[in-house]
Amino acid sequence: QVQLQESGPGLVKPSQTLSLTCTVSGGSITTSYYAWSWIRQPPGKGLEYMGVIVYDGSTYYSPSLKSRTSISRDTSKSTVYLQMNDLKPEDTAVYYCNAKRDGRVFKSNYWGQGTQVTVSS
Repeated sequence: QVQLQESGPGLVKPSQTLSLTCTVSGGSITTSYYAWSWIRQPPGKGLEYMGVIVYDGSTYYSPSLKSRTSISRDTSKSTVYLQMNDLKPEDTAVYYCNAKRDGRVFKSNYWGQGTQVTVSS
C-alpha cells in the first residue's frame, strides 16, 4: 500500500529555517501526476493550507506564508520538500503532506501521518 511519511527536525529555534521531507513508500507512483500539498495544524486550531506544487512544477502558496515558504520536488526520488524561513513560535504545529491525483480515470488521495514541529529556544 502506498504510504507518505513526513520527516525532519522536531525542534527548531526561532529565526532558523525548517526543512521537511515527504517520501513515498509501499508502492510506486508518478510524482508529476500528483498535486503535492503541505498543510499544518497548530495546537488547538484547524488545518491551515500552506502551499502546493502541481503537475507541471508550478507552485502556489498561502498569501500569509508566501514570503518565507518554498515547496519543491524530486521526481526521480518521489520526494517533496518544504522549506520555511525565519520560524516563529506561532509556527509550532503538526505538519502534513498530501498527494492528490484527480484525473478522468485515476483518482487518488494520500496523506502522511504528520510530524510535530516545535519552535522554541
